[in-house]
Amino acid sequence: MRQVSGEHRLPACCFRQLAENDRVSNLATHAGNPLRHPAHRHMIISHKYKFIFIKTAKTAGTSIEVFLSKQCGPTDIVTPIFPPVEAHQPRNHKGFINPIPEILERPHRIASALRSAFINRDKFFNHMSASLVKKRIPAQVWDSYFKFCVERNPWDKVLSHYHMHAAREGGSLSLDEYLARGRFPINYFRYTDDSGAKIIVDRVLRYENLVAELGEVFSQLKIPFDGTLGVKAKSEYRTDHRP
Repeated sequence: MRQVSGEHRLPACCFRQLAENDRVSNLATHAGNPLRHPAHRHMIISHKYKFIFIKTAKTAGTSIEVFLSKQCGPTDIVTPIFPPVEAHQPRNHKGFINPIPEILERPHRIASALRSAFINRDKFFNHMSASLVKKRIPAQVWDSYFKFCVERNPWDKVLSHYHMHAAREGGSLSLDEYLARGRFPINYFRYTDDSGAKIIVDRVLRYENLVAELGEVFSQLKIPFDGTLGVKAKSEYRTDHRP
């Protein structure tokens, strides 16, 4: 990644990889692949504490959202987790979606837009990008709420992603086979604008310093925090933590 005039940009090859990941994801979803479940997405909008949490892949996002869901109020938006996690209570994520703007912007995704609007009615969902959240909430909410996510060392993130898929496939998946698929946990598009040229969340926390940085954010938002999230979701997949 390089920085140009104060804006972070990705090389063109990364955007090609994103497009390919999206194509493979769509094909896998239509094929009924359980590892690419269409509901496997999540985010939180808290009116109680005035924040928006954008969940990224393989960055302790599930543990953070389980913790935050316990703090959220009855009118806050908390989307479901797949597979479900005990003590996590989704709420208020369904709602009307006007599909026309999204169809005009992405005509190749018309089926997905119509399905979301009239069948699933999932106005908000897990791993939802910040740019889409921005389009689906009032401007004053987006502008006034604190928006944050977590990012991680890319190689460590890939290893974590590999171990998760290897465990879900019965341990038969080798690292070489995983790498050959080319489907990696890329997060950059989740917290940037539609062009990928500008970060649009207020803070990107570092996974490697997660507890300390969460403590700073929670203190700023006045969310009770004793230094532990109380849960390590999906931590059972990886036992070898060597770099």
